[in-house]
Amino acid sequence: MLAQVVLFDGFDLLDVIAPYEVLSAGGRASGGALSVELVSAEGPREVVSGVGGTPLRATAVLDPAKADLVVVPGAAGRIGEPGEDPDQDAGTGEWHEDDTVPVLMGRTLETDLPRLLKEAMDRPEVTVATVCGGSVVLAMAGLLENRYATTHRMGLDLLDATGANVVRARVVDDGDLVTGSSVTCGLDLGLYLLERELGPRIAHAVEQLIAHERRGTVWRAHGPEPLTF
Repeated sequence: MLAQVVLFDGFDLLDVIAPYEVLSAGGRASGGALSVELVSAEGPREVVSGVGGTPLRATAVLDPAKADLVVVPGAAGRIGEPGEDPDQDAGTGEWHEDDTVPVLMGRTLETDLPRLLKEAMDRPEVTVATVCGGSVVLAMAGLLENRYATTHRMGLDLLDATGANVVRARVVDDGDLVTGSSVTCGLDLGLYLLERELGPRIAHAVEQLIAHERRGTVWRAHGPEPLTF
């Protein structure tokens, strides 16, 4: 099983590192049943994060025909003002310390990333997972209509406006789409994906290794509809 973790200019560092380390540990614990690599829409290159300009190197191109799991992070930068245009300066291909999170995510629309993510989501055998604003990246690309998803509390209105079914939960499982709500959810998301794909014993071993217990209940559209409290 191959997991590809996506990098784009201005990505949030912890959104990437947390699931990458958890999934990598799961690969080791399972004797190599899972491998993980950092990728970009452009292929191998150094990609600068939005956290102090810290770079990571993508070693391959995002390939939906090759990956079994695609993990999409959010962006890190200045929070931005209400009503600020998320597409301003789109396509410049540069990162600046005063860039806002909406601007950084808006720039992904001018790359090949939306097409590749759509291809991944059109393949039922591929699971697309997001951390924090990663689901906003999908929403801005028009890929979340009628899907159950979550994101950071500051992006919930945008998900709703793009036609997603917003769920206020830490992790939401909508089949081949699994979303995490905030930056620290990269750990919870990674552990849940290990449990789902490789089994609870592998997930528990990694949970013990990193000394982190998942919080909350993973939301799924199963069971009876709860009454309103």
